[in-house]
Order: sequence, then C-alpha cells, then structure tokens
Amino acid sequence: MTWSAWEKVRDFEDIIYEKKYLEESSAGVARITINRPETLNAIRGETGQEMAVAVDDTNGDNMIGVLVVQGMGDRAFSSGGDVSWEASADYGETYGERSGGGREGHRGVPRGCIKPIIAAVRGYAIGGGNHMAYHCDFTIAADNAIFGQNGPRIGSPADGTYVPYLTRVVGTKKARELWMLCRRYNAQQALEMGLVNTVVPLAELDNEVDRWCEEILALNPDCIQVLKAAFDADIRMTDEATGVHGKISMQLFPDHFKNPATKEAQQAFFEKRTPNFWQFRKPAK
Repeated sequence: MTWSAWEKVRDFEDIIYEKKYLEESSAGVARITINRPETLNAIRGETGQEMAVAVDDTNGDNMIGVLVVQGMGDRAFSSGGDVSWEASADYGETYGERSGGGREGHRGVPRGCIKPIIAAVRGYAIGGGNHMAYHCDFTIAADNAIFGQNGPRIGSPADGTYVPYLTRVVGTKKARELWMLCRRYNAQQALEMGLVNTVVPLAELDNEVDRWCEEILALNPDCIQVLKAAFDADIRMTDEATGVHGKISMQLFPDHFKNPATKEAQQAFFEKRTPNFWQFRKPAK
C-alpha cells in the first residue's frame, strides 16, 4: 500500500498534529507527537489541552480511521507529568479542574477519541507517559522502550481510573507492583506482562505502526467504532466508580500539594537526590 506524506494540520506549541492517507482508499491516519524533547516529552496542562483539540478534530474527520500518539525523538514517549509544572502554585490550586476535569483527561491521555489509538513508544514511557500508553487501544514498543510509574517517588498522587484500569491490562498483582514499587521494565518485560502488543527494532517502529494502521483501515470503520465504544465503556464504568482523577487523593489528603512530604519529593527530584519522606511522620517531641 502507498501512503501520502504526513501533512501538518495546524500549529501548536506542545504537540505536532499531522495526517496522512492511503492512496488506494483515501482512508487516513492522524498522528499526535508530543513535542517537548527538552523535558523528555513531559506533559503539562497546555499539552493536554492541545491534545484534546487534536482529538476533537480526529473525531470529526470521517476519513480518519486511526490515531497514533508518540513522543518526539527516540529518547522518550513521555516522561509523564512535568514536575516543574506540578510543583507550581498554579497546578496545586487548579488540581481538580486541570488534571481530572475537562475533556483532555489527566496529563494528555487522549480520552474521548472515538477512533482506535495506537501508542508508538520509543524510549521512556514513565508515570503519565506509561498510563497514557496503556490506555491506548494498542501499544507498539520499540526495543529501547522503558516503562514504569513514578508518582510515589515524586509526590504525584495519581488515582481514579488511571490506577485500577491497569489491572484490566496486566492483572491485579502486577498492576500494584508497577504503581507501588516504581520499578522500570524493558520492552520485553512489558510484552511478557501484556503491557504492550508487540516489540520491534527501533528502526522498524514506523513501518510496524503503518502495518497495524493498514490492517485496521482495511476493516469496516463503523464496526471498528462500535467495538472501540464497547471497550471504552469499561473505562467509563471505572470512571464512575472511582472518579476520573483526584477523588480519592483529595478526600484523604486535601492539602497534598501543600504538605512538606510533597515539597520534599519535588525538591529531591530537582536536586537529584533520594527524598527523606519519613522525617515528616516522626512524632513531635
């Protein structure tokens, strides 16, 4: 099959949004590239908002059958939430609205897309980058991919759908291991636990993604959208049970972004040292 060249749809600050089409059928693919390589494609509020605009456009284009999400460069799909942004007063004061509310979802997860989404993962997919990848319908990993969670290490209390949905992907025991131990897993380990669909050499990733897109586009697009909606209903039920994001953490720890343990986690991250969390739990003398 013959593909047209990628064409940019419009200009954004944090992402690149493009489309290309099969010459034989005119069926197309949209692609979002997180374009913040200086931060290993870390995601801030503006990134998620721009992704939401791109997803809206994908939904409204009848000739687009698949959305691909990737990071700029070979070093990272996404390193997750931008810690500098999370440490800002702006983030803490608008936590519920910007992280859980709104159509962009938490940290740019392309929620609300009615077309199948393929995560094309090169390098690090950590924290929000990891759960963005496992929320996509398919995850295709290059052999240099590294997956893992980071929240407890940097004081970022993800909860709601993003945590329990992983049990649907890899099972309860492995999901708790990923979230509570903050280990790193290479591409082969991710494949073995079911976190990704397939692993290919880095140089072959784009071709492999094209092959998967071609297979999807060869099928009835109406049926594919029905199946997509049926699978996504499971995520919506988890939303209703747990809250999209922030419900549990804000009930148990309403002042989380003001407490000293969180500040210690963020400061240790910036200073590249091991945080000392337990100093703040010692009883007062």
